[in-house]
Amino acid sequence: MPENEGEKQNSTGEHPRIAVGREGMPVGKLIGFKLVEAGEGRAVVTLEAGPKHTNPMGTLHGGILCDIADAAMGIAFNSTLASTESFTTVELKINFFRPVWEAQLRAEGKVVRRGRTVGYVECEISDENGRAIAKASSTCLVLRGKDAAGR
Repeated sequence: MPENEGEKQNSTGEHPRIAVGREGMPVGKLIGFKLVEAGEGRAVVTLEAGPKHTNPMGTLHGGILCDIADAAMGIAFNSTLASTESFTTVELKINFFRPVWEAQLRAEGKVVRRGRTVGYVECEISDENGRAIAKASSTCLVLRGKDAAGR
């Protein structure tokens, strides 16, 4: 964890950007996903996947799965940052296990490794029956000082 651990939380006890996520990020509103849990290197995002999320073949577009995985992993990683820090994703990978037509999806992101500069995060996406839909991983770069400004 960062040396300035005490700067991570606002008066509500969570990172200020997580509070914004709870209110609804613009991309979350566009796609329809919701942040339902966040903190201590973990986050859960849910999505009621349906016809508006399909590709030309009629199944859930893989980019939608990437979006909810990226959100869950990013929020999980963000929960490890000091308020003066930010981050950027430098790599994202996803494996798709089964097709989806309509489902209540749950993307759970967990920080596996948080170094001073680089972090590694994983996300498991499952349906309402607990079946594995996809698994993603991400490498994140911590930004500080002028690199973090405005991010």
